[in-house]
Amino acid sequence: MPSIQPQSQPNITHRPPQSLLTTLREYRLSGQKAFAVLLDPDKIEQNALSELLARTATYPVDFFLVGGSLVTDYSHKEVITAIRRQSTTPIVLFPGNPLHIESSADAIFFLSLISGRNPDFLIGQHVIAAPLLKKSGLEILPTGYMVVDSGTQTTVSYISGTMPLPHDKPGVAACTAMAGEMLGLQLMYLDAGSGARKPVSPDMIAAVRSVVDVPIIVGGGINSGEKAYQAMKAGADLIVVGNGIEQDPDLLPQLSTVVREFNQSVVQA
Repeated sequence: MPSIQPQSQPNITHRPPQSLLTTLREYRLSGQKAFAVLLDPDKIEQNALSELLARTATYPVDFFLVGGSLVTDYSHKEVITAIRRQSTTPIVLFPGNPLHIESSADAIFFLSLISGRNPDFLIGQHVIAAPLLKKSGLEILPTGYMVVDSGTQTTVSYISGTMPLPHDKPGVAACTAMAGEMLGLQLMYLDAGSGARKPVSPDMIAAVRSVVDVPIIVGGGINSGEKAYQAMKAGADLIVVGNGIEQDPDLLPQLSTVVREFNQSVVQA
């Protein structure tokens, strides 16, 4: 299974020796899967974060994502510093706007909201962020971001003023992802959103997998080992869980184990 080991570089702490995009492509090509925990700076408390990080020593994750659609206290640096104290796991920013850029992370999902038609989230905010990102030293991960209906309005759909993709229209998602790949986006992120009542369906994941070659990220509503397994089986290369672990700490060992067992089955096949 592809792995990332920390390496010291001048003025950059813990930067991985290998591009994270290359690592995600290796997962895609090998058939193995990765697991990320999303940390919202507004929602995670210091003690809870410390306990979570301690548990990842036993139940490892492949990436930490830091950010959210609406972050009010802009404490990204404090969260990243806390992670660095206890872990060498790579950190990827999951930004809601250009204010969420923090150069102490390793990389950033440069999200283009291709499921919507709001030009500000397709290219507008990217223009504002570009000069800052150029100077940041962060690895830029061009990502087609697709919000999927989860049975309730999510923060991202409200903030962006866009409609999510219909949950039962996998063909729409497939064509959207196909267009995104043709535009040069390097990752596809299917997201049911924070607090989703239902996750992205396996049918939709499989439909997207059948038409694109880039790695697929899936998040939102994955609150059980079975849902994680179904997402991976359908074609997700990286599963992302946030709220579920905040609400149920025992979900971390369950998901970590499911991912490792899935990868072991791939190796043995």
